[in-house]
Amino acid sequence: MRRRKLKPYVLPTLMILAITGVIFGTAMLSNSLKNNNNDNYEEPTSYVDDSIIEEDQAVINETTKMINPYTDTTVTIGKNYYDYKADAETQEKSIIYHDNTYLQNSGTDFISANTFDVVAVLDGSVTDVKEDETLGKVVEIKHNNGYVSIYQSLSEVSVKKGDIITQGQVIGKSGTNELDKDIGNHLHFELYVNGQVVDPTLYLNKELETSENKE
Repeated sequence: MRRRKLKPYVLPTLMILAITGVIFGTAMLSNSLKNNNNDNYEEPTSYVDDSIIEEDQAVINETTKMINPYTDTTVTIGKNYYDYKADAETQEKSIIYHDNTYLQNSGTDFISANTFDVVAVLDGSVTDVKEDETLGKVVEIKHNNGYVSIYQSLSEVSVKKGDIITQGQVIGKSGTNELDKDIGNHLHFELYVNGQVVDPTLYLNKELETSENKE
């Protein structure tokens, strides 16, 4: 058998072709993998929650009307609260004369020919019930927002200390006392706001604002 001997230039040529094929195949495989990865690639999704829950605390301005301390339509004012800013004639009508002494009236006196029911001007709690030789039977009621109402010259009392009172509830009946005996049957009514005595007529039948937080 006769052997054929390769010519000197053939082997280098084959080696170059083999190397070229490997390089080309590697490039094709890499490109194919890249394309496949691109086909399956998904842009990352960002989830942003922009909702913000704010817990607001509502402030509600409520109004309550302070009613008259009586319901009888025959009741009128017999003596007004003494106002130091008023004119001399008005002040003179607000003076109480008792035991040879002139006193400034610290409330409003409501009068009627007949005994009448005395009612609470606002919701509240009874803080004092007493009987005074000069003032007669007295009831004190504490209300919200610094209001305190005092009812004097009562002939009867239908509540006791510690009772919870609703607006318009009957707490007693009008009567007479030694301090204002010249005006006969009446109710002496005083009102305090944050510890200061005030003219009741400036608050009766008026809307009183009461701000409350509602959670």
